[in-house]
Amino acid sequence: MIKIVFFGTPDIGLKSLDYLNKSDKINVCAVVTQPDKPAGRGHKLQMSPIKKYALENNLPVYQPKSIRKEQEIQAELKKYEPDFFVTFAFGQILSQEVLDIPKYETINLHASLLPKYRGANPIQRAIINGDKETGICTMITELGLDCGDICQKLVIPISDTMNCEQLWEEIGEKSPKMIEQTLEGIANGTLKPEKQCENGVCMAKKLTKDECLIDWSKSNKEIHNLVRGICRSPGAYFKHNDKIIKVIETTPIEGTAKEGQIANASKEGVDMGCGKGLVRLIKVKPEGKGEMSAKDWYNGIRG
Repeated sequence: MIKIVFFGTPDIGLKSLDYLNKSDKINVCAVVTQPDKPAGRGHKLQMSPIKKYALENNLPVYQPKSIRKEQEIQAELKKYEPDFFVTFAFGQILSQEVLDIPKYETINLHASLLPKYRGANPIQRAIINGDKETGICTMITELGLDCGDICQKLVIPISDTMNCEQLWEEIGEKSPKMIEQTLEGIANGTLKPEKQCENGVCMAKKLTKDECLIDWSKSNKEIHNLVRGICRSPGAYFKHNDKIIKVIETTPIEGTAKEGQIANASKEGVDMGCGKGLVRLIKVKPEGKGEMSAKDWYNGIRG
């Protein structure tokens, strides 16, 4: 069996970890994930979804603050004599010392069609930019940022209504088998990774709070793409009476109105003026409240 250590943190990697753990071809020796972090109103420490799965399935768990600096954890991982490390949204940069531990390679699952969207937010950037397709790649991890040799690629279409949560889920669904095939192919010599083409390289930089603020001078399609690209977390927003209004769901429609002003309100939603066309707010989350229909929010502020 192929021995691996799985590195991951958010739930996008859960199905891959579960698939590999249940595979008769793979032996998951241990799991490495981020330290528990405070969350919610009470700021109680919460374990990552990957840690929770590992504990429920009796897998050893390591939680370095920085895997590059923690020699003791590196020494523990060496004891497993892994064939591969597998990383999927782990959230830390690995050093060459860490990359040298497995017998073969460290395989990373990256959520874009490399070399496009190297970096932290490839899922969100693809939707924000209005791309019609994205994908997933398995790649050999090197010290540079997502620049290693490509093992396999899979194209995933993006519809005009797909948001980042839906794309996140689809990537999680389609990744497990691809990872297993990559591990098998490299181990038995049937898969030959290929150098990344440097043409078309672009970065998926980490989102800033300023980017999440809706700019009503932009077109309705640009605003719609922003809303679905960062749906709920962190979420696109605007301010009304000094309160933050997160926008959860929109659709672009025809019409004209002053930028940032309400043009019409109906049971279908609240239509806002943009630089080009109108954008219909369908679902929002006002500051301090739960999600609601835009019409209900409008009725509240009108009252």
